[in-house]
Amino acid sequence: MGGVRELAASFVAPGPCGVAVRDRLKHLSARDERVLRAVGVHQGALASGDLKARCADGLEHGAQTWAARKRELTGVSSSRIAGAITKATHDQWALARRCQAAYIQKLAAGIRTLRHRLSLPLGEPGTKRAAGGYRSKNEWFRKSRRLAALEAQHTAAFADRQAGRVRVVRGGRRLLNTRHHLTQAELTEEQWRERWEAGRWFIAADGESGKRFGNETIRVTPDGEVSIRLPAPLAHLANAKHGRYVLASTAAFTHRGAEWADRITANRAVAYRIHLDVERGRWYLTASWQRPVVKTIPLEAARARGMIGVDTNADHFAAYRLDRHGNPVGDPHRFGYDLSGTAGHRDAQIRHALTRLINWAVRVGVAAIGIEDLDFTAEKTREKHGRRKRFRQLISGMPTGRLKARLVSMAAEQGLAVVAVDPAYTSLWGAQHWQKPLTTPHRTMSRHDAAGIAIGRRALGHPIRRRTAPPPHDRSDRAGHRTAQAVPGTRGREGTRPPTTDRPPGGPSPSGTRTREPSASNTVRDAPSTQQWVQDSLMRTG
Repeated sequence: MGGVRELAASFVAPGPCGVAVRDRLKHLSARDERVLRAVGVHQGALASGDLKARCADGLEHGAQTWAARKRELTGVSSSRIAGAITKATHDQWALARRCQAAYIQKLAAGIRTLRHRLSLPLGEPGTKRAAGGYRSKNEWFRKSRRLAALEAQHTAAFADRQAGRVRVVRGGRRLLNTRHHLTQAELTEEQWRERWEAGRWFIAADGESGKRFGNETIRVTPDGEVSIRLPAPLAHLANAKHGRYVLASTAAFTHRGAEWADRITANRAVAYRIHLDVERGRWYLTASWQRPVVKTIPLEAARARGMIGVDTNADHFAAYRLDRHGNPVGDPHRFGYDLSGTAGHRDAQIRHALTRLINWAVRVGVAAIGIEDLDFTAEKTREKHGRRKRFRQLISGMPTGRLKARLVSMAAEQGLAVVAVDPAYTSLWGAQHWQKPLTTPHRTMSRHDAAGIAIGRRALGHPIRRRTAPPPHDRSDRAGHRTAQAVPGTRGREGTRPPTTDRPPGGPSPSGTRTREPSASNTVRDAPSTQQWVQDSLMRTG
């Protein structure tokens, strides 16, 4: 087909490699909270200073500068706390570099689009692959100013990347900007200050394999007792031996509690983090550890028992079950969610919808779920979609990155594989080949349901077309075998496919019995007789 881009091959998404569980620290005493706040403030200040030093090093950073920074932090904390702070600093700097590269790519995409549209005459119509010219001189002038602004931003960002400069805000840039809009955020200055300081605290420790209960700095016993190794300047606050402080609260991880208990009993590494939710006034303890990467099954094994194709939309998942030959089974399923409100509400909605989807997949007995490998990074610019602000908001609200991570981790726990496919033309071809044929008086097929079938067929390795083309010549084998839906070796694979709602021409009905007896033709010639012939007796004459 002309103009159709080459499709990427489908693949089985790799499984999760880490686990994190959280529990609330209840019944903390006033002294416990004072100690936790003092530790958070002290270590947070160390983390801020280390991040500043790392950003100043830029691209000249090396093992020697890393060791020097760690030695400086060890004197005012401990060697383990210094290692945790420097590691968190490097992770944050690397994340800032990745975001900087994505920002540069976004600016370059916008510049290319603006240059193309500005080079066209006014009113030039666009195509499916490229936008046309601007509609008026006023719009052309404003977009030319926009181009100059983007080029200046791109030049500055590229110079920063070449020099190794990044801009990082500990505590979050969004919370920092909220300081200038307290009225809109319905916050007082004291409330904002409390959130800002809590966001910059650092109460975390990396796990150590072979150490007692998997961690020397923040230790949690199998009975749930939580103790912290205090830094050197705060050693006078200890209430236990060896400069440790034991909290009055106990921890009990309900989710994955058995797996966590097995790890700490065997003295395997477990990392911990303590943080304060200022809005709720609650303290939480998060435990995390690495696990062996879940081995993905081969693609052929994932296709053996059929597939569930899932089309991701702004407010629901449209899913359809297919057998291993690519035939739709049953009716479409829709799993709705609401992506309005806070980030926590959106995340809960996604998890609830995925839970229902995975439970349905387990009930029907499939081995894999097919989903589009979506990435809207270059699709959300106003330079590409112009005045389609509603559409840009729509694709910006779709949680593609978090969705894939959630689905892979939750499906792995149920023994399901996730097959990622190229998203090109799934909605278009699904509606073209599947929406109308599957619509009945008792079944309503939407464009999204048909896209789910297209995604599932692509994950199974079948073409999206509903039927094969007729033989190219008078003999079906002159130009080679056709691409058929059935696997090679199936009888009747090269023949015409009978319709599903009627019997094939000249054949019996689907039930195996004829619905009516044959009747005589309206014409006299070659009409079969419906009466029995009887010879009369000879007539008497004379």
